[in-house]
Amino acid sequence: MNIVQDLPETVQHIENEWIPMPDGVRLAARLWLPASASTNPVPAILEYIPYRKRDGSRLRDDQMHPYFAGHGYACIRVDIRGSGDSEGVLKDEYLQQELDDGVSIMEWLASQPWCNGRIGMIGISWGGFNGLQIASLQPPQLKAVISVCSTDDRYADDVHYMGGCLLGDNLSWASTMFAYNSLPPDPEIVGDRWREMWFQRLEHSGLWLETWLHHQHRDDYWRHGSICEDFSRIEVPVMAVSGWADGYSNAVFRLLENLPGKRMGLIGPWSHKYPHIGVPGPAIGFLQESLRWWDTWLKGKETGIMDEPMLRAWMLDSMSPSTSYHQRYGRWISEDAWPPSDPRERTYKFAPYRLIEATATAPNAELALQSPLSNGLFAGKWCSYSNTPDLPHDQREEDGGALIFTTEPLEDPLEILGAPVVDLELSSSQPVAMVAVRLSDVRPDNKSTRVSYGLLNLTHRNSHAKPSALKSDEHYTVRVQLNGIAQKFPRGNRIRVAISTSYFPLAWPPPESTRLKIHTAGCRLTLPARPPRRESICFPDAEMTASGKKRQLRKGHHDWRVIRELDRDNSTLEVINDNGRYYLEDVDLTIEHCVSEWYSYQADDFGSARGETLTTRSYRRGDWRIKTVTRTLLTCDQRNFYLDAELDAYEGERRIYSRNWNRVIRRNLV
Repeated sequence: MNIVQDLPETVQHIENEWIPMPDGVRLAARLWLPASASTNPVPAILEYIPYRKRDGSRLRDDQMHPYFAGHGYACIRVDIRGSGDSEGVLKDEYLQQELDDGVSIMEWLASQPWCNGRIGMIGISWGGFNGLQIASLQPPQLKAVISVCSTDDRYADDVHYMGGCLLGDNLSWASTMFAYNSLPPDPEIVGDRWREMWFQRLEHSGLWLETWLHHQHRDDYWRHGSICEDFSRIEVPVMAVSGWADGYSNAVFRLLENLPGKRMGLIGPWSHKYPHIGVPGPAIGFLQESLRWWDTWLKGKETGIMDEPMLRAWMLDSMSPSTSYHQRYGRWISEDAWPPSDPRERTYKFAPYRLIEATATAPNAELALQSPLSNGLFAGKWCSYSNTPDLPHDQREEDGGALIFTTEPLEDPLEILGAPVVDLELSSSQPVAMVAVRLSDVRPDNKSTRVSYGLLNLTHRNSHAKPSALKSDEHYTVRVQLNGIAQKFPRGNRIRVAISTSYFPLAWPPPESTRLKIHTAGCRLTLPARPPRRESICFPDAEMTASGKKRQLRKGHHDWRVIRELDRDNSTLEVINDNGRYYLEDVDLTIEHCVSEWYSYQADDFGSARGETLTTRSYRRGDWRIKTVTRTLLTCDQRNFYLDAELDAYEGERRIYSRNWNRVIRRNLV
């Protein structure tokens, strides 16, 4: 990693600029401008997210936006309405108001004397989402997008649901935004109005988890903001980026396949991070690669980037399982088009506990499966952030409660790129059931590394919009598409498919323990095989500008513990992300931030599943001291979800606001 000191352009930094919206609300922006822009207007690059430009994403913003500005771009980091220092109230993700505000921001940018009217959007996660969503509105000023760790389908491939199964990250993410929305703006930016704005947020931001739980199927709520509803609406060039340890890599494939205009894909080994700070490594010179993209589409320069292959991806080598990798071994590969012009598949049939070649004769068998709730305790997070050991553990811990099907040792290496697919013929003892399907790389020492996985709520076998209950013991043929991956299986290793009927807490369990019968004659594993070839793809080392000064006052800690209380037959996954206490010198602000999560169950009682979060955040500058504490608890029985939440806000030592929520939400084939 290279911290760049000397940039081609001198950069002017503006800590806060107000951007007026048509209804009078003002959005807060932080700007970095080339000094020459006052006489020679330049293109603008916008990042538009709710994560508090003043203190939340500040250090990360410092690394990226001055870099682009120093290469001749006006860079703008805007707090979404109701977040950070912006006025208004933030009531949910990707509301039409947010998208309309984004269009208004572009109109404002284009009217500034330092902007030539050509704008690009960049963002990771939320900012990657709304970059695509705003592009679909076709504002004339927007000329290109870099969308990192995002999705085109808010129901099928986001933090809320997967294969129609309710994700544990849905609770975790809702709790994150619950805490963010409880925070006030900075008095140094908004003045004496800070308290009035704070109370407005506390009173009106709402409990987003309640909304998300009321939409358990793919309805109009999720269709809004899902650009897959009409890919043709996006006409500007798009660079789609993600990592194999991230939750959003599948969208890169779909965007490359379906967008009508110029597009490129980049998938590395990374978690939910920008690739220039990507973990697991190797990180790459993503800011240099982004400059090539911006120079092409915002300045009309010939950079050669569009001569590169459409997709560049990191082919993962086989490695022993670990919950945390500093580096993933492998190499860069590429495809000129997606889907590839010459796709090749490797198919395996299911035999009792074995995967056999498609040309072999497979005996038919009926195998019973009824997984315990412990299946999933070692699954890691749906979306890794690499700030805790949140990757999946050795899969032998999970295989004991699953049906496993394993090949003989491979005689030749096998490489795959794309989405593995498992077809299953099965019957169920319950009207609501799920399957979790894992693909693993089994090494000669029997250690098993999860390569990919997929989930399917079996009531969604035909439709996420109109699911239907299963009939007892009726045969069904279902298809489970696993997450896309690039993986090399070396000679001598084995490939394993593991199937379970629970995967908690990564996914919420069905209402009751289910007994499935797997009929092997109708089961197949199809792998997107890719012939190995010699390729020469490389990226420069990561460059970035320096962050502001951060001084750690109290050391934080990150723990990920599985607790088994054998006397009570109770199991808990405890996740602690304590960032300690630290001081941001540039804004004279002392911050504390700690998040604790607990996911537990009792014995094999599927109605005992429980998820609980606790977040404490505090800010201090001189005599100004505030703290918020948010708690969320999600429990269930066979018929309902039970949602309880608390919000307490403190000014100094005095609690100045408190509110409780208690909600009962009917389960609907989930």
